[in-house]
Amino acid sequence: MSLDVITFGCRLNVVESEVIKRAAAALDDAVVVNTCAVTAEAVRQAKQRIRAISREQPQRKIVVTGCAVQSSPETFAAMPEVARVLGNEEKLDARAWAGDTRIAVGDIMQRRTMTPHRVDALAGHTRAFVQVQNGCDHRCTFCVIPFGRGNSRSLAASDVVTQVRALVASGYREVVLTGVDITGYRDGEIRLGVLVKRILAEVPEVARLRLSSLDSVEVDADLLDAFASEPRLMPHLHLSLQAGDDLILKRMKRRHARADAVTFCERVRALRPDVVFGADIIAGFPTETEDMFGRSLDLVDECGLTQLHVFPFSSRPGTPAARMPQVDRAAVKERAQRLREKGEAALTRHLAAQVGSNRRVLSERGGIGRTEQFTPVRLSAPIEPGIFLDLSIAGHDKRQLLAA
Repeated sequence: MSLDVITFGCRLNVVESEVIKRAAAALDDAVVVNTCAVTAEAVRQAKQRIRAISREQPQRKIVVTGCAVQSSPETFAAMPEVARVLGNEEKLDARAWAGDTRIAVGDIMQRRTMTPHRVDALAGHTRAFVQVQNGCDHRCTFCVIPFGRGNSRSLAASDVVTQVRALVASGYREVVLTGVDITGYRDGEIRLGVLVKRILAEVPEVARLRLSSLDSVEVDADLLDAFASEPRLMPHLHLSLQAGDDLILKRMKRRHARADAVTFCERVRALRPDVVFGADIIAGFPTETEDMFGRSLDLVDECGLTQLHVFPFSSRPGTPAARMPQVDRAAVKERAQRLREKGEAALTRHLAAQVGSNRRVLSERGGIGRTEQFTPVRLSAPIEPGIFLDLSIAGHDKRQLLAA
């Protein structure tokens, strides 16, 4: 018997694919495709992979799950290559895998709690991911994720601590807290800042704790205090900014203004001068003019962003943004390219500033490591993953630092 799980998308899917490997362990000669729905391209790639598997391994049963299935189960059920489709909750339940219902996709919006799933290892990853939250209560006009993940719900703080402790005991030196909207974490009165403090206090063995994407307007006072006072909380924040123009932010139904983003970065940098910021930014959102886009370009400098995730706007069926006046696709692509070039220049400046310094690096696979600021470092010689190294930085190649 053999089971392969192919993962698309975010860190949540990475964690959930490990749960799937256990829940679906009894499947015979099957491939599970755990899909993403964040962009039309992500959905296209999943379909392309399903067809390729069917051509190359026609004897294998293909089961498809994940956000793209939850959002549009009939699309994948209609593919002749697909044997079954399972929803985002069903994929974590061994009972669903034991059944034979071709379409097993429940109403994700009815989910109000998270079930803890023990994950001791994540295949191929040096850093461990802990899913502390799922779903989202916000309704950004471009986003389909709530339809795939449901409303916000959080894992009990005690279960999070237990999971972190187990992963550290398994040998992981760095743990990343992840979720759809982790700054929306709530366990009664416990918010993300208190959760972070509890983890660091109750699992003293964790060497590095890192956070995934944050919504800056939801960051609480305890989290800021932890950044200021706890060196094991890594000085790297990835922010969900999306745009730099206030009218576009309003049309996106974001909850922050441009000034809020700039002020937040200034405040955190004052508390933790070594912090590095990354951000998600969308190019070519409907109604975006050249001047509006220019304000997104300028935001890179005003916030001091170093690592950009640039998304050409992708119209998702059923979202309000899909019904807004669209920007010409050629202009969308051209703006995305300019934004990437802006990000590349910012990264080059950051890398150049590190040359001649000494950095503590955690080794990963492929001959690289990561600094506390998550900057990649090309190692001078191969070393097994999961080892801390104190390295002198000799140079950079515009993408990564080069160790002496």
